[in-house]
Amino acid sequence: MKNLETIWSKAAALGQTLKEYPRPDMVRRHWINLNGMWDYLITDSRILPWQFYKSEYFPFDGQILVPFSPEAPLSQVKRQLLPDETLWYSRTIQLPENCLNTESQRLLLHFGAVDQICSVYINGKFVSYHKGGYLPFTTDITDFITEDLTVSILISVHDFSDTSYHARGKQQLKRGGMFYTAQSGIWQTVWMEIVPNEYIRDVRVTPDWDNGLVRMRIRVSSPSLTENASPAHISHTAADQTDSQETILAFSPDRQNSSNVICKVYPPVFLEADGLNDTLCQDEITAAAIRPGKGATLSIPENMQKSWTPKEPWLYPYSLEYGKDRVLGYFALRKCDVQIADDGYPRFFLNDQPYFQSGVLDQGYWPDGLYTAPSDEAFIYDIRAMKDLGFNMLRKHGKIEADRWYFHCDRMGMLVWQDMPNGGSSYHHWFVTYLATLLNWMRIPVKDLHARLLSRTDEFGRQEYIDDIRDMVRTLYNHPSIVTWVPFNEGWGQFSTKKVTDFIHRLDPSRLVDSASGWFDQGCGDINSLHYYFLGLPVPESDRVLALSEFGGYSLRLQEHSACKNIYGYKKFTTSEALTDGFSRLMENTIVPSVKKGYSATVFTQLSDIEEETNGLITYDRKKIKMNPLIVQKWNTKLKKSLHN
Repeated sequence: MKNLETIWSKAAALGQTLKEYPRPDMVRRHWINLNGMWDYLITDSRILPWQFYKSEYFPFDGQILVPFSPEAPLSQVKRQLLPDETLWYSRTIQLPENCLNTESQRLLLHFGAVDQICSVYINGKFVSYHKGGYLPFTTDITDFITEDLTVSILISVHDFSDTSYHARGKQQLKRGGMFYTAQSGIWQTVWMEIVPNEYIRDVRVTPDWDNGLVRMRIRVSSPSLTENASPAHISHTAADQTDSQETILAFSPDRQNSSNVICKVYPPVFLEADGLNDTLCQDEITAAAIRPGKGATLSIPENMQKSWTPKEPWLYPYSLEYGKDRVLGYFALRKCDVQIADDGYPRFFLNDQPYFQSGVLDQGYWPDGLYTAPSDEAFIYDIRAMKDLGFNMLRKHGKIEADRWYFHCDRMGMLVWQDMPNGGSSYHHWFVTYLATLLNWMRIPVKDLHARLLSRTDEFGRQEYIDDIRDMVRTLYNHPSIVTWVPFNEGWGQFSTKKVTDFIHRLDPSRLVDSASGWFDQGCGDINSLHYYFLGLPVPESDRVLALSEFGGYSLRLQEHSACKNIYGYKKFTTSEALTDGFSRLMENTIVPSVKKGYSATVFTQLSDIEEETNGLITYDRKKIKMNPLIVQKWNTKLKKSLHN
């Protein structure tokens, strides 16, 4: 495979990028970025941590540039981690003298994401274990550092990729076609924070657009509490049972504690890429004292109420103060639901107005970084490029992105449909792709009871999926750009669809659920979601909103911007002009007329080329838009106008 470079590659290779604060919705002033060169070693899985510490030195293979996975060119390793191997990372940090008072402060080690399973050791002692390759986790390492403030970090990673049931998205050890190079290890920012003994762990923000309110629930950590609050966990297997709404939605209350969190909300602003700062947090418009674990409702003055939309993404900064701890965050006033429009069809509404969602499938792959964007500016480029083409929605497909991506969608005004990365065993494509496509076109429903055919026979895998989707919703809950959760795609690892959908609705009643994108629809959720690539576009009668959640897949390979010789796409073109003409015919003859038949959202496949899949609007290296931008803009304008004409 040919190595392609983006315009951000050279700076990234020198370690000059990804230095931004990684959690822009919960900002503290002081933090330590641990991205950069780490020692690494790949061994047989039977090698154990004590064998390292027993030796006089670590026999490392070399150095790796974190946070790029070893398979990514920017890592400087370019080596595939196999399922029977262990990837080791090591780095020693010497904290400055007097920077940490272990009597009154805590040292937190944060990981943006590590794919798939990792263990953390500090100064030769096991500290924590984490499973799941897409979500952040935090470890308190205060009690493991030495008196001279030395922090020796050792991390072991296992990644089973597509050989097990773990969530993996579209990674595959033998890449090809619609499946891409598997990546592993640390692929998001690693960082440390020094916080007071009593500090804010997280906040859950729920806006109420109808009433101009915002509800906040806050968790803290405090040595004065014998038991800290923790998210409720599901005790059952897969989705075969349900817990009460109260158990799922609420944080467990903190034990009695006299201290409150002081919350202040400030006037709405359009945020810039550098995010929140104290300058934006002055002259509060409302405030409240919030008991940890209990929550409170704050009323936004009527003259300060501004709705978030893709055109005007107003965001409200807020500050939280708990003892000596202070964090900054933001929220938005917006409402996204389904209502019956004047034409009699169920339609997407944004802030009580019918709103057509014209989207793009965004899989978040990069030729130089794979899962890891080479720069924060690369995130911004993708979002801005799609907005400039007239799109107002991105479907984040088969991946959970770094927090800064959602931040940029929040501040730039881009709606997001968020997939749960699929898992399960190897897929039976004759069933979930070819037969399913035919049956869907013939309007023959297929139940999700075929666990073997849908690659979900493993009970532990089903339970892990439930845990993962709970953690995904909890982690991304505060981002106003996210309007829809997508648990299943094209039958890949699908199971107990209705029960899973009900579970997500209880986790987050404020958002919509696209239960089964493509086919294997089970009649549940908020959206009747179809894919259109080969056969005629069906227009089913539906009491749910209709969405064309994938279409297009038109392919054009530009040799100088292509990573592979093989081409994968659903209809191939040889010139940009021919591709643009083909897209125009598709829009004129099929897509735009579908709006009058009830469709309320479309998702074009896809944002960029990825390896063999050359069906992007832009090339894999982000250097060329493959269609005439004015033509794409024109058709997006017609799509949106057709809803009202």
